[in-house]
Amino acid sequence: MKRKAKGFFNNFINFIEKVGNALPHPALLFCFMAILVVIISFVGSTFRWEAQNPANGEFVYVVNLLSVEGIHRIMLEMVNNYTSFAPLGIVIVAMLGISVVESSGLLKAVLNVILVKSPKRIITFVVVFVGVLSNAASDLGYVLIIPLAGVIFQTLGRHPIAGIAAAFAGVSGGFSANILIGTIDPLLAGISTESARIIDPNYYVLPTANYYFMAISTFLIAILGTFVTNSFVEPRLGKFESESESSPITNLQPKERKGLVAAFLVFILWVFIFLLGLIPENGFLRGPNNSLLASPLLKGFVAVLFIVSVSCGVVYGYIAGTFKKHTDVINGIVASFKGIVPFLVLVFFASQFVALFKWSNLGLIIAVGGASLLKSLDLGLIPLVVAFVIFSAFLNLFMGSASAKWAIIGPIFVPLFMLLGYSPELSQAVFRIGDSVTNVISPMMSFFALIISYFQKYDEKAGIGIIIGTMLPYSIVFFLGWTFLLIIWVALGLPLGPGSELYYVQPK
Repeated sequence: MKRKAKGFFNNFINFIEKVGNALPHPALLFCFMAILVVIISFVGSTFRWEAQNPANGEFVYVVNLLSVEGIHRIMLEMVNNYTSFAPLGIVIVAMLGISVVESSGLLKAVLNVILVKSPKRIITFVVVFVGVLSNAASDLGYVLIIPLAGVIFQTLGRHPIAGIAAAFAGVSGGFSANILIGTIDPLLAGISTESARIIDPNYYVLPTANYYFMAISTFLIAILGTFVTNSFVEPRLGKFESESESSPITNLQPKERKGLVAAFLVFILWVFIFLLGLIPENGFLRGPNNSLLASPLLKGFVAVLFIVSVSCGVVYGYIAGTFKKHTDVINGIVASFKGIVPFLVLVFFASQFVALFKWSNLGLIIAVGGASLLKSLDLGLIPLVVAFVIFSAFLNLFMGSASAKWAIIGPIFVPLFMLLGYSPELSQAVFRIGDSVTNVISPMMSFFALIISYFQKYDEKAGIGIIIGTMLPYSIVFFLGWTFLLIIWVALGLPLGPGSELYYVQPK
C-alpha cells in the first residue's frame, strides 16, 4: 500500500519509483544495450572513431559489428559467449555448495544460535552483524533474519520495527561486507575479470579480491547500524503497543545441537588439511615457486567453498534429521537452484552485451577518452573514489541487481581505473560500497515489497514512505562511514585482499 504523503522528499521518492518501474526487465535491458552497441559500432566505424592504447601505443578503431565479418562472429560465438562468461560457472558451483548448507538447515541453525545466545545489551549489534553475515547465503537474510529480528526485539520489550530495520540494514545496506566469501564475491570478480581484459587480456580478479576490506567493513557496518538503531530509529518509533503476545524464540533441538558440533568438527578438519598444505615450504597447496598468493586455495576458492559447504551441510543434515537419504540432498539442491533460474536468463543477455562491447572496441575507446578527461581534471584518487561511490549509489536507486549494474558499468569503469593506474580490485570495491548503501531506500530492490509486508505486520499503515523514512538514516551514515573507511584505506596504501593491490602497472 502506498502512503499518500506530501512534501519534497516523498515526491522525490515517488519520482524514483516511477522511473525505476518504467525500466524494462534487466535481461531485456541488456538485450537492448547489445543491439545499441551493434548500431553504435556501425556509426563509430563509419566516422573512424579511434584512440591510442596507452598499453602498447597502438591506435584502436571501432569495429563494425554490422559488417559481414561482424555478423558471422556474432552468430558463431553466441553460445561460447554464454558458456565462457566468467561469472556463470563460478556462481553455479558456489551455489551448489551453499544450497546444501541452506537446505540442510545448517546455516539457519548457526544464525539462530548466534541470535538466541547473545546478551541483551549487545543484541542490536548482533542483529546487524548476523544480517551482514547472512548475505553469504543469497536470500536467507531476507526470509529468515529480518522477520526473526522483529520477533526478538518484541520478545525483549523493544519495538519490533526497530529490529526489522536493524536486520534490514545489515542484510541489505551492508550487502557487500562480510567475513565470509559468498556468491556475490566470485560473481563480481568474474565480471571484473572480463572488464579488465579489455586492457590486459591476461588479468584475473580473484574471488577474494576485496576480502580484507570487506571483512573490516563487516564490523564497521555493525557498529554504525547499532548506533543508528539505538540513537535515531528506535527513539523515533517510541514504545510499541500490541494486544497480541510475542512469539517465543526456541532453542535448538538436541539433534540440531549434535549436528552443529559434528559440522564444526568437519570444518576444523578441513582447516587443518588446508594449513597442512600451506604452512610447509613445499606444501601441496602452494602455487608455482611455493607462492601463497598463487595457491589453488585462493585461485580455486570456489571449489574450496563447494567442498567445505557440501561436507559440513551433509554431516549436519544426516545427524539433525533434515537429510534421511541421499535423494534429500539432491532435492535440497534442486529446490535452492530454482532461485538461480532468473540469473541464468539474465547472464545470457549480459554475456552477449559484454562480448559485443569488447569486440567493438567501444569500451577501450570510452575508457581512454574518460581517462584522458579525468587526467586533465587532475582529480586525484580520493575525489575519484568519492565520485564513483556517489554515482554507484545513485544508479542503485533505479536498478536493483548488483551484478546487472556491474556488468553494464564495469566494462567502462574498470578499464578507466586501469588506464589511470588503479587496479580493477579497487574499482570493484568502490562500486560495492555505492551499490550497498542505498539498497535500503531503493524501491527497485527486489525484496522491497517483502520488507513492506514485514513492517505492516506491526504497523498496518506502513508503506514506502514510512520504510524509506525509517531507513534513510542508515543509508546516510553507511555512506559517510564506509566511504571514510575506504579513504583511510587508500591513504594507508593497504591491499584490498590477498594479492589485490590498489594500483595497476601496465605490462611492458
